[in-house]
Amino acid sequence: MASLNVGNLGEYLREQRRSAQLSLRQLADAAGVSNPYLSQIERGLRKPSAEVLQQVAKALRISAETLYVRAGILDAERDRDEVETRAVILADPTLNERQKQVLLQIYESFRKENGFEIAQDAPQDATSDANQSMAQDISDAQHPQDTAARGPRTADGSDADPQQTAS
Repeated sequence: MASLNVGNLGEYLREQRRSAQLSLRQLADAAGVSNPYLSQIERGLRKPSAEVLQQVAKALRISAETLYVRAGILDAERDRDEVETRAVILADPTLNERQKQVLLQIYESFRKENGFEIAQDAPQDATSDANQSMAQDISDAQHPQDTAARGPRTADGSDADPQQTAS
């Protein structure tokens, strides 16, 4: 297991907080952690859990995976490409949150299809089904001729049985 480089993490968090123009107290409130605890993390005195890092990343609107790598939780060499790709998608100011999540879902599905593990900060659940449905909706909007040829869809986004829909 990689050793934690908490000082480097703290410096990085402080830099991100300042670039987001947040005070220590504002970030602590947004992340749901105490002000003294966040201060100790920034000064390299505390080793935060992955859950705390995820909360801080969400409050800063940055990739949790980037913080995991900085904290030594993820293997930087093995996960660097995925982390960088996810970070670029999440940081793109021209995309809204829904579009970012759809892109991440598509990216993860391609990685899985190619035999690579998916390092995520949240487990696959109903959210991924919703993201797949959103991705299909986007595809349908871009290619309406395919939608007409395919026929009706069920509420979960799958193709409907033509015999059941005919009645």
